[in-house]
Amino acid sequence: MMAAYQLSRSGKKVTVIEARDRIGGRIHTLNNSSFSSEVELGAEFIHGNLPLTLELLQEAGINYYPAGGEMWQASNGKLSRRSWDMPGWGELMTALFELKEDISIAAFLENNFGASQYAQLRASVIGFIAGYDTADPARASTFALRSEWQQDDEDDQYRISGGYRQLIAYLERQCKANGVEFLLNTPAKHIDWINAGVKVTVQSGDLFLSDRVVIAVPLGVLKAETGQSASLLFEPPIAEYQKAVQLMGFGAIIKLLLEFKTPFWENGDAEKIGFILSDEVIPTWWTQYPVASNILTGWLGGLPAEAKKELNELELLELALQSLANIFNLTLSELRDALIAFKAVNWTTDPFTLGSYAYDTVESKDARNVLRQAIAGKIFFAGEYLYEGPAIGTVEAALFSGNAVAEQIINLL
Repeated sequence: MMAAYQLSRSGKKVTVIEARDRIGGRIHTLNNSSFSSEVELGAEFIHGNLPLTLELLQEAGINYYPAGGEMWQASNGKLSRRSWDMPGWGELMTALFELKEDISIAAFLENNFGASQYAQLRASVIGFIAGYDTADPARASTFALRSEWQQDDEDDQYRISGGYRQLIAYLERQCKANGVEFLLNTPAKHIDWINAGVKVTVQSGDLFLSDRVVIAVPLGVLKAETGQSASLLFEPPIAEYQKAVQLMGFGAIIKLLLEFKTPFWENGDAEKIGFILSDEVIPTWWTQYPVASNILTGWLGGLPAEAKKELNELELLELALQSLANIFNLTLSELRDALIAFKAVNWTTDPFTLGSYAYDTVESKDARNVLRQAIAGKIFFAGEYLYEGPAIGTVEAALFSGNAVAEQIINLL
């Protein structure tokens, strides 16, 4: 959307070929009769004071507000405010900054904090990597995590009034005003660049010919093996690019949305509760604080999400309710009686996503350098996985990449 917006603003004729019946991809704000207010099935937060996102919201006149609240911890049947004074954390940060050569975070922890006295520290780091980065610790880059953990504004979180769909709707309006054509329910299957221009064949068999094409599908789709429903076939093959794609990390995620009759978690001194971290099967939960709401969001990421990706919605609901029962010392029957709406969003099995968002591996930097190079001046790649910096995996990263590829194309013409 950002690439189409910028290219069409510069006077280029743009067609967006979209596999889904909607635009937005991993941005999907749901507003129907099941929930009392809109809910975010995908991207939800602005993670920090991110320049492109905030600039675009200001340009569009879209309001956003702080999404804070207190961080709480559930452990051994007790719910309490989370203490950030974790034994060994200072040693961990010192060792991180002394590291000279990048390795996986799993190897880093094993090399430096493998002793039993650091068991809690290791579990906390691994849990954070799974929950926030949705990453495999055996592949996740220690240097990238070090950069992420350095950010001064990491506690600045925002939500968009009316949901992220407001941003997508603005881009759509601007694109259409600039003459962009949107083709929905049109999965691309084959990219032929052997002759002049680029020929795109879609699932229906229709052909589209253009001078240039931007491949803006999620990394999970690019990683898909030939024959999978969403896989793309390039002719001639692009072996170097496909190898680079496989070197990059792409996580797994399952998001669970539950609305109850009352906000039972607002109990006693927990009125400002924002996030809950736990050791439960669904370990991470958050509220809509500071907005008054009866909606709780559950988050299962990384390898634990990969292990449960084949569960159906009812099975996921049972895991969610059992996790909440353990966290809040409630019975399953109490929670079932109080539940009024539920939605499970399994992005890991979604055929047009096949995962969550990118995380950096040790090899990601070199892989990005390959994928940022246009193929014969015709094929360009765009996506959050091509962003390099602490905001990888975010909407900001996607906007940045779309902006960069549009500029790259414009400079060629």
